[in-house]
Amino acid sequence: MSWTTLDQMDLAGKRVLTRVDINVPMENGVVTDTTRIERLVPTVRDILAAGGLPILLAHFGRPKGQRVPEMSLQPLVPALETAFGCDVMFSADCIGAGANAAACALQAGQVLVLENTRYHAEEPANDPTFAAEIAKLGDIYCNDAFSAAHRAHASTEGLAHLLPSCAGRLMQAELSALEGALSAPKRPVVAVVGGAKVSSKLELLGNLVEKVDHLVIGGGMANTFLAAQGIDVGKSLAEHDMTNTALEILGKAKSARCEIVLPSDIVVAREFKAGAD
Repeated sequence: MSWTTLDQMDLAGKRVLTRVDINVPMENGVVTDTTRIERLVPTVRDILAAGGLPILLAHFGRPKGQRVPEMSLQPLVPALETAFGCDVMFSADCIGAGANAAACALQAGQVLVLENTRYHAEEPANDPTFAAEIAKLGDIYCNDAFSAAHRAHASTEGLAHLLPSCAGRLMQAELSALEGALSAPKRPVVAVVGGAKVSSKLELLGNLVEKVDHLVIGGGMANTFLAAQGIDVGKSLAEHDMTNTALEILGKAKSARCEIVLPSDIVVAREFKAGAD
């Protein structure tokens, strides 16, 4: 497997549209976990060091094509400035005259963040006209949003057809790790998959059970598999409408002789809160 990285691109003086995943937890307008932001630092710093102008594209939540103030990316700017160690500009839209003006005004050593791409319904629809409008803002496209790369949206898939494209450092590291783990692994192979939703990882889970010996499922996703097998998960996060799908994956795993490992014990509390009784 081979892919183009930042090292193969001439970034000097170029506006680099960089798709990132900064869908981070917030509380009262403040980022409470900066892990995803910190993982972007190598990509942003390398673009800046090469004389490039990073323009960040990202989604936040699921506003479904509406401008939901609580899902704006603007409150993330202070956390981004702290992580990157430079000035971070903000544009109130990801397309249009305002976004174009902000992109043109970007100076060396600065980073620009465009507003939530999902404020536009055309984003999840992978609308080619919308992707073309975003493409006008940059010279190069860099995808560093591995955790969102399974979605064929305008900012994750559409742009790659319109501009010279490459993988960011996080994407590069994840792809290298996957290649090493899946191409010729030493057995037994164990994969650990977490997150909240089975629905967003269907293809991944279906592929993994044919490649690994043990699949450990955690997070909220585990509840869906437990519930599918008749276990009462109470008010815990679970996709009950995915019961049949979960059972299909379990059946496929059995046929492939892949052991599905689910939580064997639980904690019961009166509320979803750290330290709750």
